[in-house]
Amino acid sequence: MANQLSSIKHIVHLMLENRSFDQMLGFLYEASGNRSPTGQPFEGLSGNESNPDDAGREITVYKIDRNSQHPYLMPGADPGEGFYNTNYQLFSTDDPAPNATPTNRGFIVNFQAAVASDLSKHYKDTLPGTAPSEIMGMYSPEMLPIMSGLAKGFAVCDQWFSSAPTQTIPNRAFAAAATSQGHLDNHVKVFTCPSIYGRMSDKNVDWGIYGYNRDPLTRLDYTDTQDADEHHFGHFRDFQSRARAGTLPAYSFLEPSFGSNGNSQHPNYDVSLGEQLMHDVYYAVRNSPNWNDTVLIINYDEHGGNYDHVPPPSGAAQPDNSVGEFGFDFRRFGVRIPALLISPRIAAGTVFRAKRGVIDHTSVLKTLELRWGLAPLTARDKAAADLGDVLTLAQPRQDDPLVGVEIPRADSPHPNQSQPSVIEKLHASKVSLLPLRNDQGSYDRHVPPDLSSSAQIGDYIQTRTAAWTQHLARRQQRRAARKRPRPAPVRKSGRKRRATRRSPRRG
Repeated sequence: MANQLSSIKHIVHLMLENRSFDQMLGFLYEASGNRSPTGQPFEGLSGNESNPDDAGREITVYKIDRNSQHPYLMPGADPGEGFYNTNYQLFSTDDPAPNATPTNRGFIVNFQAAVASDLSKHYKDTLPGTAPSEIMGMYSPEMLPIMSGLAKGFAVCDQWFSSAPTQTIPNRAFAAAATSQGHLDNHVKVFTCPSIYGRMSDKNVDWGIYGYNRDPLTRLDYTDTQDADEHHFGHFRDFQSRARAGTLPAYSFLEPSFGSNGNSQHPNYDVSLGEQLMHDVYYAVRNSPNWNDTVLIINYDEHGGNYDHVPPPSGAAQPDNSVGEFGFDFRRFGVRIPALLISPRIAAGTVFRAKRGVIDHTSVLKTLELRWGLAPLTARDKAAADLGDVLTLAQPRQDDPLVGVEIPRADSPHPNQSQPSVIEKLHASKVSLLPLRNDQGSYDRHVPPDLSSSAQIGDYIQTRTAAWTQHLARRQQRRAARKRPRPAPVRKSGRKRRATRRSPRRG
């Protein structure tokens, strides 16, 4: 049927953390032979996929169930991330030949190394009894009823790949700017390239970035978001209010809570809290007056070292002339990640694939550009497949696939909830670099206070960001005052001028 993208007025994008497609959705249609109810093929798990351990023994994928030791905290440690770890997971070496074909056979060995490294550094991330084989544990649909219900009730993308074979910040950069400017690790201060938010502002198209319960990290990543008006930013409750009022912007980007007690689903944090978040975002949009004209996208920034059996494709368009770190040319995509497309204009049971090209994070940018007439940011989003063809229903559906579906709850919370996460530390580092006067009134390097707990980081981010936004507001007021036309000087009438020239009468 005809592409209905022109009927869409709002795109909402929730990007979660560090999970692979197989781990979250691989068994979605196993019971029906990996075909959807509409008969579409689905690139899921058969149950026979395996990886060798360090002794060469093949360990087969298995379903995580409620009898597992910590079912919603799987795997029990943070797997290896970043460019070199991803290389090892895909090629069984961290330095593959330029034209090597990925086999996806290094996940168990790499996870074992990640656990050993964590234990040697006493980071306390690894849960007791965590085994290397846990990287082959995959969630069944019964364990993730919200995510699975939305996947079956609307559309699942079984060939959505992260934009670069590395970790969080570079992939989130591709999701916002179609480039990471050559960066392949998380240690980036500010990207100097234009973002989709600046593009939209240039066209007077509204947008919003929402942190869950803190000011959004993404705001600090780009020069055109740092200087943007305050109304573009908020917390999840602000997004909910705008959805309820029917005033959603054209594009809303949602961040989860990144802490170890948060809902980002980063390994090994509580996956059930992410189920709650998906539920809450879905119903915020579904109960909005904007629902019939909205697409909700739920995906993950990268695979985070978790197993997936599909080799990522090559042939990616180099985004720009940035020199890639570690000699990487950005012609390879990253590992496959879970992705859902949700709208009343999508048929139930859809398995969505691109007719041309590869779907990666820049496909969201391409879709925004097509819908609102925006210029491409780089060669990557220019070449990307867009998502419009998933919208096949001219008449919006009225049914709700989550009716009667209960949100799962973990039996026990993460044991180290006070410990700051990597992303929280990065957020605090970016906040520390904001140009604010110190107690002595100068702009010399700011020294942060003690940030050894997640709560301390949260307070620091809130306090310093609030001071910075006040600084921005004052600066914008001064700029507006300078641009305001000054009133013309009042000139005295000619008669009065003549009167002042008369000599005083003599008595």
